Amino acid sequence: MATIAFGADHAGFPLKQRLIEHVTAAGHAVIDHGTNSLDSVDYPEFCAAAARSVRDGEADVGVVLGGSGQGEQLAANKVRGVRAALCNCLYTARMAREHNDANVLSIGARVVGEGLALEIIDVFLATAFEGGRHARRVAQLTELEESF
Repeated sequence: MATIAFGADHAGFPLKQRLIEHVTAAGHAVIDHGTNSLDSVDYPEFCAAAARSVRDGEADVGVVLGGSGQGEQLAANKVRGVRAALCNCLYTARMAREHNDANVLSIGARVVGEGLALEIIDVFLATAFEGGRHARRVAQLTELEESF
């Protein structure tokens, strides 16, 4: 079972609560970095906190949620060592893990319905990194990150 760090803004809050319920029922541990209400907040601090939990080894993967998922993905990707992927379908969730070794999942709560979001997180958690030629590419991404 995995430890999953969550971060969301107010638009992602209801879906975050539902996903936490879903993954804990499946036996996963959760670190919830908030937000904890529908009150309007800025997403960067919540998403970066979830990403830092992954970087620091406190969590195996992270999940960040907002209205579109775009800004949340961007915030998570500012944390060195994080490869956050915006996945609003099952194919991108599988490819993000299998080919890109993504360690943070971003979902747009105003884009994806609850049922699909549950399937997306299940695919993301169940898919392993394929390695091989993809490992070379992920290493190149890491080199780029370290060069700036």
